[in-house]
Amino acid sequence: MNNFIILIILVLAATLEAGGDALVRMGLHTPSLASKLSFMAAGAAVLFIYGVSVNLPSWDFGRVLGVYVALFFVVAQIINLLAFGMKPGLPIYAGGALIISGGLLITFWRA
Repeated sequence: MNNFIILIILVLAATLEAGGDALVRMGLHTPSLASKLSFMAAGAAVLFIYGVSVNLPSWDFGRVLGVYVALFFVVAQIINLLAFGMKPGLPIYAGGALIISGGLLITFWRA
């Protein structure tokens, strides 16, 4: 599997995971029972699709984990901003820089 396809699958997986989590969070904080159940069911379905998408390819997920964690952080921050209006502050940027640099280290450092 070429690296571009792996990257596309990882971006899709990160979007599904962070998006499913956001749907569950919306369900927890919405007032109506019907909305709660709808958001949570949608979140569960999206998280299930995430689990399938990340485990379906025959790859060593540990090898691509560094890139995935960095992508997940970026996607989660974008979803947090768009869905909940939460702007990241300096601690998020500083921690995110560490997450991204750690992901790059895991991915590209060859012993």
